[in-house]
Amino acid sequence: MKHLKIFVELTRLNKPIGFMLLFWPCSWGLAYAYNDNLSLFLYYLILFFLGSVLMRSAGCIFNDIVDKDFDKKVRRTKKRPIPSGKITVKKALVYVLILCLFAFLILLQFNLLTIFLGMSSMLLAFSYPYMKRITFWPQLFLGITFNWGIIITWTSINNSINPEILILYLSAIFWTLGYDTIYGAQDMTDDEIIGLKSTSIKFKKNIKLFISICYSISIVLLIYLFREFLERPIFTLMFIFFILSLIYQLFLFKKNNTKNYLRIFKFNNYTGLLLFISIFSINL
Repeated sequence: MKHLKIFVELTRLNKPIGFMLLFWPCSWGLAYAYNDNLSLFLYYLILFFLGSVLMRSAGCIFNDIVDKDFDKKVRRTKKRPIPSGKITVKKALVYVLILCLFAFLILLQFNLLTIFLGMSSMLLAFSYPYMKRITFWPQLFLGITFNWGIIITWTSINNSINPEILILYLSAIFWTLGYDTIYGAQDMTDDEIIGLKSTSIKFKKNIKLFISICYSISIVLLIYLFREFLERPIFTLMFIFFILSLIYQLFLFKKNNTKNYLRIFKFNNYTGLLLFISIFSINL
C-alpha cells in the first residue's frame, strides 16, 4: 500500500484536473471530426482518455525528476515523492518508461499520421520541464504541448490536417496560456527567488489583464471557427455558458489571493466540458 500511495502521489492520479485538462482538447478535436459513427467515436474517446491519463502521469514524474532540486525550495512542491526522498530517480524513470509503453500501445491503434504526431507529442512533453529555465513563456509551450491532442484526434478520423482544426488548436493554446498563468501565480514568490521564469512573473503587474487577453483571443477564434453554428440553440447556449465560465474565473481572480488561484485553475475542468458539449452539439 505504501508503494501504491507513492505512485499515486508521483503521478498525481489523486489530482485528476491535470489529465482532464489534457483530455478535454482531445475530446474537442474528436467531436469536431465526428463522422456519424458513434461507436467509433466512443471507442476513440476512451482510448484518448486513457492516453491522457498515462501521458500526464509520465509527464508529472519526468517533470519532478528534472525539477527535483528546485522543488525542494518551493513550499508547494517540497513534499513531493522525489524531492522528499520517498522514491529514487532511477525507480521513477522506470515508471516513466512503463507508462510511455502503455501509451504507445494505445497509439498503435491509429493510422500512421496519428502515430507520427503522437510520437512528436512525447518530444514536446519531455521538453516542457526545461522551458521555465530559459524563457518567461513556459505556459505558451505548455499550451502547444497540452493541446496537441486536438490535431491527433482530428487525424485519427480524417488522416489529414486542415486550417479549421489549426484554428481550434490555436484557440486552445490561448486558453491554456490563460489558465496556466493563473496556476503559476501560486509560486511567483518562490520562483523569483530560485530563478525560474513564467508568464505569471513576466506579467505580474498586469496579470489579470494578460489572462483576460488570452481568454478573449480564445473566444474570438472560436466564434470565427463556429460562426455558421451560432444560430443553433443548443450550441449557442452551451457556448455562452463556456464564455461565462471564463468570465467567472476573471471575476474570482484577485491579485495576491494565492489560495484562490488553485480553485480558479480547477474550474477549467467545467470550462473544457462545456466546450466539448458545444462542439458535439453541432452534430445533432
